[in-house]
Amino acid sequence: MKKVDPHNLPKHIAIIMDGNGRWAKKQGLLRIAGHEKGTTSVREAVECCAEIGIKHLTLFAFSTENWNRPKFEVQTLMKLLVSSLKKELKTLTENKIRLNAVGNVDNLPPKAKKELLEVIEKTKDNDHMTLSLALSYGSREEIRNMVKVISQKVENKEIVADEITDEVINNHLYTFDLPDVDLLIRTSGEQRISNFLLWQIAYAELYFCEVLWPDFKKDHLIEAITNYQKRERRFGKTSEQLHK
Repeated sequence: MKKVDPHNLPKHIAIIMDGNGRWAKKQGLLRIAGHEKGTTSVREAVECCAEIGIKHLTLFAFSTENWNRPKFEVQTLMKLLVSSLKKELKTLTENKIRLNAVGNVDNLPPKAKKELLEVIEKTKDNDHMTLSLALSYGSREEIRNMVKVISQKVENKEIVADEITDEVINNHLYTFDLPDVDLLIRTSGEQRISNFLLWQIAYAELYFCEVLWPDFKKDHLIEAITNYQKRERRFGKTSEQLHK
């Protein structure tokens, strides 16, 4: 923790939690065992971010493409979501963490959606950190829906095409109340974005690590943050411009 500069923290960290299935396979277990073990890493990441002072943490929990996985795995993941939400409500409350969801949550099974919305409601006034779960989320679908809604508003003369700014676009995304991502972490050694927050990571620093998600601990997260703090974020400018 002493390695972390408290004056140069990313406001928003997003994590692609990859490698649960491979972790289980290496242990000779069913894939779902990897997902269950991965919940421990989720807890560590959330508690670490809250302790350090990260204001926003977004976790890629279930993509639109994940619905194509074997039926048993999808059903088990949804049950795991419900049990995890029930189990972690106390921790969220004690740490003043607000739960948020991004994605098409209407696609979730009724029980999972009900539990999710209940925890969101119970934590809505917490202001220390926002934990967003990307559920039934796909960035292309998000962007496509945004284009449709804005196009309809232009057609209805609610907005003029020339007035479509980055802010207008942001306001029509699932993440309308979140800042852009500063640091994107992907575990398991894969170096892909996988249709995750494509608009929101335009200027994010990308960090890929070999560790499979169930083995991702507090030390790994701190390493990612300190690596981020060593980088120079120029946003299109030169180093000289930044240091004037």
